[in-house]
Amino acid sequence: MSVPERSNRTSRIVGGAAGGAVAYVLGYLVVYVTQSTRIEEELSGINFFADLFGGDPIATWQAVGWLFYNAHFVDIDSPSLIGGAQSTNLITQADGGSLLFVLPPLLLFVAGVVAARSAGASKPAEGAQAGAFVLAGYLPLAVVGAFLFRYAAGAGTVAPDLVTAVLLAGAVYPAAFGAIGGAASSLLSD
Repeated sequence: MSVPERSNRTSRIVGGAAGGAVAYVLGYLVVYVTQSTRIEEELSGINFFADLFGGDPIATWQAVGWLFYNAHFVDIDSPSLIGGAQSTNLITQADGGSLLFVLPPLLLFVAGVVAARSAGASKPAEGAQAGAFVLAGYLPLAVVGAFLFRYAAGAGTVAPDLVTAVLLAGAVYPAAFGAIGGAASSLLSD
């Protein structure tokens, strides 16, 4: 591989990784800004009982993280009242939150466009490859977030399902939507 080819590949990886990291953080922040007030209101009753029985209150930032993962179709696992665990998607159970499902694909699409533009991709295949590199920035944050948004509830935990958080939110979403955005970038410049 020649030096210019290696440099171009490196710029694709770095540009994609930066775009993926920005898309993840921006996605979380948009969910926080648009949903935190509603979440705080809903948590007030739950946290009252947690305080009453000596538990730690659920932090708003954690519950926002659950919604952010739900926007990737990652269920939240929680202990069931009758034992075992239950999986829920808080967005599908709420009214009016379904627009959150559009947020991760949109941000990853834009990140793919930016990654392809910064790599100078002129063909759809080059753009798709550059755009797919958003995975390099999104996946590590998706893994960290899956652990960061865990809440201890008695003997169990409330957290994003780890397997789908890593595979679906961390790998499939950024690779697919980043690649589509990257390919579209080269088509838009013609």
